[in-house]
Amino acid sequence: MPELPEVEITRLSFAPRIQGARTVAVRIGKPLRWPLGCVSGDLVSQTVGEVARRGKYLWLALERGGLLLHLGMSGSLRFTDTPGPPGPHDHFDLATTQGTLRLTDPRRFGAVVWSPSMGTGAAGKLLAGLGLEPFDPAFTGAFLKRALRGRRVSIKQALLAGDIVVGAGNIYACEALFDAGIDPRMRSGRLSLARCEQLATAVRKTLARALELGGSTLRDFRDAHGLAGEFQLHAEVYGREGLPCSRCGAPVRRIVQGQRATYFCAGCQRR
Repeated sequence: MPELPEVEITRLSFAPRIQGARTVAVRIGKPLRWPLGCVSGDLVSQTVGEVARRGKYLWLALERGGLLLHLGMSGSLRFTDTPGPPGPHDHFDLATTQGTLRLTDPRRFGAVVWSPSMGTGAAGKLLAGLGLEPFDPAFTGAFLKRALRGRRVSIKQALLAGDIVVGAGNIYACEALFDAGIDPRMRSGRLSLARCEQLATAVRKTLARALELGGSTLRDFRDAHGLAGEFQLHAEVYGREGLPCSRCGAPVRRIVQGQRATYFCAGCQRR
């Protein structure tokens, strides 16, 4: 599933090129996760504004409202001058005077939803429960400590929930917890302030590194230029079950938490 780094990389790969373009046509393929929310023809003859990101959502501003996009489990966006005929998994095209933005999504869990603004309508509802952005100055150890108070779930599951901080998807949560030396099974409400500070720093560090490396491509992620990410090639624990830990040499372990695979080093990561 594309996470925050992959979505941000996608945004950066087409946002400067589409901003200021004029929409000329819309094509809708098979139904996606949610209905578009407007008549497709209403999106034509509008100037495209800023492309913003909130969590794993992209907001494409138009003169009248905008489009909230989500890549779902396997979606990707391409922006090109020569899109070619749509394939069986190409479910949305926004043709503009500067190129065509195409959503390809084999599983159709992605979405393109019109809203009058980013904070109202369907977009407002979908974004309302999201936590802080990881690079927000307010995301500190003290904030994390307060947010975790009383929570009984494991710290890994608390990170994945997305209501405290966005962007720490499965691979990045595993890597951040390794960097902070925290056992992913530890009950989240028990973390000390010092360890919360370490974890907040590790989350920012891990996601910043992922952005530098173009995100992660585990199956089929590509940015709007068609380029794959490389973070997974540099992972310390994710996908390394049985291999020696880079710090202590102990074998990396794999367990399942909340139906998601968790990788960690029992020697380096303490409860």
